[in-house]
Amino acid sequence: MTLDRKAAPAVRSSGPALAVDHLTKRFGERTAFRDVSFEVGYGEVFGFLGPNGAGKTTTVRTLGTLIAPTSGSATIAGVPLAPENEVEIRRRIAVMPESPGLHLRLTVAENLEFFAGLYESPHPADRIGHALAAVKLTARADDACGSLSKGLRQRVALARALLSDPQVLFLDEPTSGLDPVAARDVHELIDDLRQRGVTTFLTTHRLEEAERLCDRVAILNTTLRTIGRPDELRERLFAKTLVVRTVAPLPDPAGFFDGLPAVDGWRQDGDSGYVVTVSDPAVSAPAVTRALVETGADVLAVGESRRSLEDVYLELIDQDVEAGQKREVGRRR
Repeated sequence: MTLDRKAAPAVRSSGPALAVDHLTKRFGERTAFRDVSFEVGYGEVFGFLGPNGAGKTTTVRTLGTLIAPTSGSATIAGVPLAPENEVEIRRRIAVMPESPGLHLRLTVAENLEFFAGLYESPHPADRIGHALAAVKLTARADDACGSLSKGLRQRVALARALLSDPQVLFLDEPTSGLDPVAARDVHELIDDLRQRGVTTFLTTHRLEEAERLCDRVAILNTTLRTIGRPDELRERLFAKTLVVRTVAPLPDPAGFFDGLPAVDGWRQDGDSGYVVTVSDPAVSAPAVTRALVETGADVLAVGESRRSLEDVYLELIDQDVEAGQKREVGRRR
């Protein structure tokens, strides 16, 4: 699943693909997002996560020049976000919204021809052919879009986004409605775009998808809660732990765990399981294993506990919910 690499721009702008500085968007008294700042490099897959109503889609619409920010600034593909630069920015980006917005009475090819004309794409027939091949829809080119499933319409929308050979590609829930095989095809395409130097700005509710694809993720809940690589976020929010399982409970777990190298604490987890907080798993895991063998314990497992991106996400969103509840209680008092 590849696009024609000859069509890729030979030169990318210097600096980041996206640079956002204290960007805010308000609609009257309602704040969609506030004081958001981040940078994204060329070729990076950047995940933008958050609950419904967090401001993700509004951020994409703002960076895509569809709506103007209230305050702050941004640079997209080397071009400052300003009304006089909107046309130039749109030449360098593509936006795939969650709703494809296709003409259902037209065929797949006719839809792409229409949008290629709007984009003023050079060699439109070649671009359409490469885009259809990239999303594995060449055989469906003459089918009416209205006859396609939701998943296939998503693929047509993705092909449409690729027509302009964008430097920055905004994908809003690109695998929504896709079966696992089709979603995997989209993942492979995103990986291929990364190799070509295309920046992918991905909003998704599928946290396992974000963990699989993204170099870094940001979690937005009106304000930017955190940003970093998934492994960095796990280490930042959660202590390192080992999970220890034995056939029978340890007779004196406190006496056993206390004093072992790099072990900071422990708690019971079921009858014969223990969650051990450690400072360095590479030191503590061998030490715990050796001590268990020396005491004659029958060991089922000793392994490092791995927190997922979902754990990070839920921890931060739960913190926001708790903070909101506390503020509400304070106002009532």
